Amino acid sequence: MSAIILGAFGPAMGALFSIRTLQGKSAVKPFLKSFLSVDFSWKIWVTIITVLGLVNFLAWYLPGFFGYERLPMLLPTIYIFPIYLLLMIFLGGGQEEVGWRGYIMPYLESKFGLWYGNILLGIIWAFWHVPLWFISDSFQIYMPFAAFLIGCIGLSFFLSWLIKASKHKPMSALVAHGTSNAFMPVFPSVVMANDVFQLNFWILELLILGIGIIALLSIKTTNDL
Repeated sequence: MSAIILGAFGPAMGALFSIRTLQGKSAVKPFLKSFLSVDFSWKIWVTIITVLGLVNFLAWYLPGFFGYERLPMLLPTIYIFPIYLLLMIFLGGGQEEVGWRGYIMPYLESKFGLWYGNILLGIIWAFWHVPLWFISDSFQIYMPFAAFLIGCIGLSFFLSWLIKASKHKPMSALVAHGTSNAFMPVFPSVVMANDVFQLNFWILELLILGIGIIALLSIKTTNDL
């Protein structure tokens, strides 16, 4: 449990500690206030739901054409999805973005550039989750780490694009990260068994990488969003 709590809130607490230490106590409030803005264009909201919903759906649906069983939804009913989505945004992964995209990404981009900065953050992000592979009840123990790493880099690309497309509203990253996590039990991509080739999960992470690459390649055309 201590590892899970550290993983969930460590990036945010690290960001706040760094800001208070390096910039002073007065800089903390403006930083937190920047996350209150949710006035993205409607295109941003539609993009988040459509892109992340589609990649999860395809990863769940496509293997069925090759004889793989389509996994049943893990939520007890789809009607609780809005509540589950809110939990994922604020407690189930989205809150990490206070530290990742909200704080450290601008520094990494300025020092290493858009592509290398995101690759570096994606690697850090993936390895931040490594303790979950040693917790017997976690989903991660069934996930190929190489695929997870690819997905973290791809999602980092996509979230970096999203921040810029939303006119630097960091809340957009929280919403997208939480949305990505919320769709996973709706369209499950992980077979909870050992010694199984996780085709669905590989498809999901490769799709996310592809979407992320396309998003960063289009970075100069996002002023219209």
